Amino acid sequence: QVQLVESGGGLVQAGGSLRLSCAASGTIFRIDAMAWYRQAPGKERESVAAISSGGKTAYADSVKGRFTISRDNAKNTLYLQMNSLKPEDTAMYYCAATRIATGLWDYWGQGAQVTVSS
Repeated sequence: QVQLVESGGGLVQAGGSLRLSCAASGTIFRIDAMAWYRQAPGKERESVAAISSGGKTAYADSVKGRFTISRDNAKNTLYLQMNSLKPEDTAMYYCAATRIATGLWDYWGQGAQVTVSS
C-alpha cells in the first residue's frame, strides 16, 4: 500500500507564500505521476498542478506563474511552492499519485488546509 501525508498548510495573508509537502511511503515503486488537487467549501475538487515521474509539469490556468510543483524522488516527497497567494486559493489541498499499473489516481493524502486572508 502507499501512504501520502501532506504538511505545510496554514493561514497566510494575501500576497504571501506557503510551501506544501507530501511524503510518500509504503510501496512507492507503484507510483507514477503525482499531483496537487484542492477543494474549497461548496465547490468541486480541481487539479492544481501535476508532475510526471520524469519531471514534466502541468498547471491550472488559475495558478500558472504563481505555483511551482516539484518532486524529490530520492526523498519520496512532492512539493507545491505557492507564491502571491489570493483569498480564492483558500481550500483543502490534497496530494495524489497514480498507480503505474492502472494510470488512475488511486492514492490520496488526508489533506492540508490553506487559508488566505484578504
